[in-house]
Amino acid sequence: MKNTNNKFNYLAVAIATALSSNMVMAEETVPVADMNEGLERIEVTARKSLESLQNVPVAMTSIGAEQLAQNGISVMTEVQQFSPNTTLQSSRGTNSTLTAFIRGVGQEDPLWGYEPGVGIYIDDVYVARPQGAVLDILDVERIEVLRGPQGTLYGKNTIGGAIKYVTRKMTGDAEFNIKGTFGDYARQDLKVSGQLPLVEGQLYLGFAAASLQRDGYGKFLTSDLSNQDSENYNKDVFSGRLTLEYSPNDDLFMRLNYDKTDDDSNSKGGYRLLPSLLTDAPVPDSVYDSYTSMPTWNKVETEGLSFTLEYYINDFWTFKSVTAKRTSYSPTNIDFDNTSLRIFDVPAIYDDKQVSQEFQLNYDSDNLSLVSGLYYFDGESCGHFDAILEVLGQSIGFPGLTREVTGCNNSESYAVYGQGSYNLTDKLSMTLGARFTSEEKDATVNNGLIFETVYPESGWVPGYVRGDIDIPRVLDDSEKWTRFTPRAGIEYQYSDDIMFFGSYSQGFKSGTFNPRATTAEPAADPELVDSYEIGMKSEWNDRLRFNATLFSIDHKDRQFVSLLPSVGSGDLNQRLGNIGNSSSTGAEVEIKYAATDALNIFFTLGLIDSSFDNVKSFDVDGNKIDISDNFTIINTPDTTTNVGFTYEIASSMGDFVINGNYYYRSDYDLAVTDNLLTQDGYGLLNLGINWFSNEGNWSAGLHLKNITDEEYLVGNYSFVTPQDDGSYLPGLGGDNTLIGYYGDPQTIALTIAYQF
Repeated sequence: MKNTNNKFNYLAVAIATALSSNMVMAEETVPVADMNEGLERIEVTARKSLESLQNVPVAMTSIGAEQLAQNGISVMTEVQQFSPNTTLQSSRGTNSTLTAFIRGVGQEDPLWGYEPGVGIYIDDVYVARPQGAVLDILDVERIEVLRGPQGTLYGKNTIGGAIKYVTRKMTGDAEFNIKGTFGDYARQDLKVSGQLPLVEGQLYLGFAAASLQRDGYGKFLTSDLSNQDSENYNKDVFSGRLTLEYSPNDDLFMRLNYDKTDDDSNSKGGYRLLPSLLTDAPVPDSVYDSYTSMPTWNKVETEGLSFTLEYYINDFWTFKSVTAKRTSYSPTNIDFDNTSLRIFDVPAIYDDKQVSQEFQLNYDSDNLSLVSGLYYFDGESCGHFDAILEVLGQSIGFPGLTREVTGCNNSESYAVYGQGSYNLTDKLSMTLGARFTSEEKDATVNNGLIFETVYPESGWVPGYVRGDIDIPRVLDDSEKWTRFTPRAGIEYQYSDDIMFFGSYSQGFKSGTFNPRATTAEPAADPELVDSYEIGMKSEWNDRLRFNATLFSIDHKDRQFVSLLPSVGSGDLNQRLGNIGNSSSTGAEVEIKYAATDALNIFFTLGLIDSSFDNVKSFDVDGNKIDISDNFTIINTPDTTTNVGFTYEIASSMGDFVINGNYYYRSDYDLAVTDNLLTQDGYGLLNLGINWFSNEGNWSAGLHLKNITDEEYLVGNYSFVTPQDDGSYLPGLGGDNTLIGYYGDPQTIALTIAYQF
């Protein structure tokens, strides 16, 4: 065990106390005897008002607290299994940075300044940066995945879709829940949550906290730094939330929410897929083992404060206000070459702040529903990284060589939006929406070479003292964009249980400046996505739910970092620009079948055909050429499918729920240009058994994940040049740097919980 600290002691005491009562159980207790027969009704807020999933003309998946608990889902990235054409994975180098792609649209590079293509929301608050966006499941009511551009209601940076993390509202009763999870790799998690009425029927205090601990799946095999933790792919997270809810009457609701997460998990080391040319260390035996010359510590700190007010003016009108502030701070260590030499090491700091305000005025009557609002966002995204090329510096006669880059990419945006649905007849309705956004960005970039080995701060490695370093400012600029993003749709309610819909929607991803700029280059323009959908949502005899969508996407003015002319593989002199267009067509199917009162079967299928249509470039004579054959849509399998079941058994010992699923992803590429790594198709087999006591307050769950122990790539670094004979020429730093990062191996975990 890495930690034998107070967190571990609190966990041991809490679980020992629970076990002394000679019972066992789960945070969300739903005995089988109380479950409704047939299909459950699912309510969502995809259109910023509470509606039935089956009445929302949007391709989306909603996973509730009960399903999350019974499937042993502990972190948001596992949700990708249940949403077609969706990729949610931990990024290379850290456990908490999110790589999100929906329908082939996302953002791979998490550097400050780059904007995501999939929006993340916590209780209606937009999370602007991917650092800390891999959220652990804590006191959650549901997670919604909206596929396709959501530019009208959700604004910029939702061109692929949006993911909404919705926490649980209070019931008004005094509650206390405690849950402990034990598993292999010395996993020991403790989650506590509850609520306390302060003024009966009006004022409530809620709380939730989690300590999440796990040893690494692998080791750092070498490090030239003493006293470094050798665990690789470990977990050390503490997360907490405090909520104050006030509802003096049926017309007014207020909620003050504070959350904080400290992730002290080690930086992730990558797996060398090629032997090093400059060291004698072999390719590791395990894909979770690595070499490093960097410190292994890492940190991601996030903190948020939000205030929500809802006022029901009358039977038709509702006013809502959401005020929020979020911060994120992350010093991190990334060893690009993964050797014990300083060939290509990148210590970095990400520092982000954001403030947002949203006002909504909503109307709902028999024939018309309307959501309208004003939105303001002010974000500061700053960073600092040192690309250490010490071995290269020594080869040319210097003690070291470092390229240092610092700067900020700040944005301020305003938006006004409205979307309404009107019933033209008893069966036919129409939806129209639009959003106007005005955004201004200012950016600074300092970029220069230092002929020594430099770290961002004194003490970064033992004994290091940072002196006065003056890096030239190469970019100081601002730019403003405005955008009108419409949505139009039509819905036909064929019967009470069958709806057909079609829609056109547009979204845009913000323009931005290159955070690695080496000259005063102009900003890249926004990306645009036009999306067309036709779909059906249906239920049959309260036993079969069949939802399907066909879609077509035209993705314009894609932003991409390209190498400058005459620059070799891995050079840091890169330029950001709009390179061209891509397109995607596909289908999504989601089926749930209540075969009996005890057996439920589900099936999802995502199919997508995506490619670059044209990529603009120039030949050596300055003539325009199309190099789209060298580009690929990454993190986007042609096929994603998930099939599973839930089987309920009532007995005198309590109620049992057995579930399992098999999730398959076909092959996908990992680099946009000149891809060298393709993950072959693979499947994950999962199985769980849950027990609920007859008293309704205890439960236990045993969950096996990735039973067949599949090894699958989720990220990579590639700094080599392939040759015709299958060999590679070394890239930046002079070594064969072809690195892979992998998803979780086979795991088993037992969860025990009690609800007072």
